[in-house]
Amino acid sequence: MQKPIRPALAVATALAAAAVCAAPTASATARGGDEHPRGGHHAVFVQTDDPAGNRIIAYRRADDGQLTQAGSYDTHGLGGVLAGSVADHLASQGSLTYDPRHALLYAVNAGSDTLSVFAVDGDRVDLRQVVGSGGRFPVSVAVHDDTVYVLNALDGGSVQGYTVHDGRLDERADRHRCLGLDPDATPQFTNTPGQVGFTGDGSQLVVTTKANGSNLLVFNLDRSGSPADSPVVTNLPGAVPFAFVPNGRHGIFLAEAGTNAVATFAVHPDGTASQEAIAATGQSATCWIVAVRDLLYASNAGSSTLSGFRTADHGRRLTALGNTPTDPGTVDAAVSSDGHYLYAQTGVNGIVDEFAVNEDGSLTPLGSRTVPGGAGGEGIVAF
Repeated sequence: MQKPIRPALAVATALAAAAVCAAPTASATARGGDEHPRGGHHAVFVQTDDPAGNRIIAYRRADDGQLTQAGSYDTHGLGGVLAGSVADHLASQGSLTYDPRHALLYAVNAGSDTLSVFAVDGDRVDLRQVVGSGGRFPVSVAVHDDTVYVLNALDGGSVQGYTVHDGRLDERADRHRCLGLDPDATPQFTNTPGQVGFTGDGSQLVVTTKANGSNLLVFNLDRSGSPADSPVVTNLPGAVPFAFVPNGRHGIFLAEAGTNAVATFAVHPDGTASQEAIAATGQSATCWIVAVRDLLYASNAGSSTLSGFRTADHGRRLTALGNTPTDPGTVDAAVSSDGHYLYAQTGVNGIVDEFAVNEDGSLTPLGSRTVPGGAGGEGIVAF
């Protein structure tokens, strides 16, 4: 177990970050109508992250779990590529995020420093708005109730907060926080932050730093959703914390790229975090994670596999279920709303692999779909 600490970030790093961590940028012109949509169902949305023009590819999900392309939508922004990346150009989780309360889809445009907001209706989306991300190279989005945060990866990293009003985002200048990471650490794709997300009860905002400190950063939030001035830091030497999903109200399941393992952490009211369980995947580049019922699936980009785990005792026990092959470069994944199907992005050739989730936790391959312009892309949402 790693002992949580609360150190001040290094002075030199903080000064470097302060010099380049810009103030929030102005929002772009809103688009689209004012009608509230019904939300997504029987659909999968995939983000291409194409530097020539980011798009959302929509798929209709059949009752047997197989996908048929239903549409292609311009985000009015550009994708981006971190230096050193191959299969995972954003090196993050949560670059495409669904907001069930408002039936909105949020997509990062890393190459444009913007965030696109789509209204969702079935397997269709409609662009409502494009807003500035408040920093450089946005890679991850999180939502809880009426509060949204985007994570910017470059210039030392930052988070920018918004509130949702009438199907659009209102940028909040008072919810911008610099992370103070080393902006010059290389290679970029392992030294940029990996994800922003809420604990299950929405009271804390969590950021992973990957190799740039190998830390969990936790911002305590007030009742309005505004963050503390600085995060509480829990150092995890060698872990390279990458992606996570909530575990109950006050915990997370974390994918660790450094140890190639899945770990359970409790996040305490003071913002510190402590490890409760860990299980190795035995694979390479364990970076992404998705949950369904009492099951977890970790994506191993280097091994091109999905590792399954069953959880028990509130996550304090993790039982390995084996590995399932995918197409090359397994990255982000999503599970259908009924929990029956899992869809895994594979970045080398831009392919989405389709699987049935069996009761014993095993995965049955159903087929695959090549995403137009999707090589290296990340970001997937399923219904």
